[in-house]
Amino acid sequence: MKPIVSIIMGSTSDLPIMEKACQFFEEMEIPFEINALSAHRTPREVSEFAQNAQNRGIRVIIAGAGMAAALPGVIAAETTLPVIGVPIKGSVLEGLDATFAIMQMPPGIPVATVAINGAQNAAILAAQMLALADDKLAQKISTYKAGLKQKIVKANNELANLPYKFKV
Repeated sequence: MKPIVSIIMGSTSDLPIMEKACQFFEEMEIPFEINALSAHRTPREVSEFAQNAQNRGIRVIIAGAGMAAALPGVIAAETTLPVIGVPIKGSVLEGLDATFAIMQMPPGIPVATVAINGAQNAAILAAQMLALADDKLAQKISTYKAGLKQKIVKANNELANLPYKFKV
């Protein structure tokens, strides 16, 4: 089975955040790969990765990075595949630096940006992109989202049954 999504992170220290994307892809049965590449420490490897991703069957790239967060933009500059950037919290600016770096791409080099540490939403967005051409995956995502609704309904029912005397 070949991967169709690539998860890239600037450092393995980002793994606890990026694993949320891995878990979602596992649940949706979407084949993926995961690698650490640094736009600053391994620029040649990043360029080679981005230029060859589509030929290897990759259809969406998720790139997580903190601080200067150049990785998603550098990848987007080298491929026509959709790139989703995940700003990673970890610097003195609490991830805002990474968010702005990923969001403020020049015209012609778009990077979709999710919330700080939002790897799970990046995975859901990637899956929704893939589902445009995959009815089975679209149904899985629909079922997943219906499950989210059920969690809130259940939680609200539990709140209604809290045993507080002055709760109306």
